[in-house]
Amino acid sequence: MRQQSSADREPQKKKKRPTRGGSSDRVYNHLRDLIVWGRLAPGSRIVENDIALHLDVSRTPIRSALHRLRQEGYIVPIGRRKEHRLVIAPLTQSDARELFDIVGVVEGLAAAAAARRAPEERQALGIDLTALNGELAEAARTGAHDSRHIFDTDMKFHRRYVEAGAGPRLIALHDATKPQAERYIHLYTKALEGEIGRSVEEHEAIIERIVSGSADGARRAVQRNWRNAAARLERVISVMGEHGSW
Repeated sequence: MRQQSSADREPQKKKKRPTRGGSSDRVYNHLRDLIVWGRLAPGSRIVENDIALHLDVSRTPIRSALHRLRQEGYIVPIGRRKEHRLVIAPLTQSDARELFDIVGVVEGLAAAAAARRAPEERQALGIDLTALNGELAEAARTGAHDSRHIFDTDMKFHRRYVEAGAGPRLIALHDATKPQAERYIHLYTKALEGEIGRSVEEHEAIIERIVSGSADGARRAVQRNWRNAAARLERVISVMGEHGSW
């Protein structure tokens, strides 16, 4: 009887280990979501061992993800250089103002580009934006929608004109900065619900400028919306207090 050769044997399937890059991306996305949605509290300490156990990954992708989160401002070091520890970035009035100003500039550039689109494209965009803003107006009038729905609708409104006007570089900037601003909106959204009507009016100005083809007007309307949003947030923070500051 012929001995079974190695070619005849059924090859054993090796368990695939995630690549270093894939693991790093997974850790990064998971931690960023926890931070943005407030499940990792501002000011709380980052412990690599806890993350490793929770996500079942080695320390290498964790350190890569933490480096990226630190670069983007989601986590910050405190303490002396050789003894510093990483914590979730606190939510403060000054940080909110800086972030909202940055988002306003980025989205303003996208809105200006959207206003330069062909008339039929601007009209279609205007219809979509008006429908989304109408949902916010209804929420302001009736108070019938929950905070999550209001938040999602507002984010869709802004993302719609950003995607209509922005190129890949501007989209990348938006993706890097907007979630950091969303941390504030998530945490203080209940207190901001009474301000929806003002946002709706500011959104109407954005829509009108884009549809009419006024690039500079669209840019200024978007930046005004974010400046006013920062001022509204600062008033709320002054009453409710900052989170995670030291």
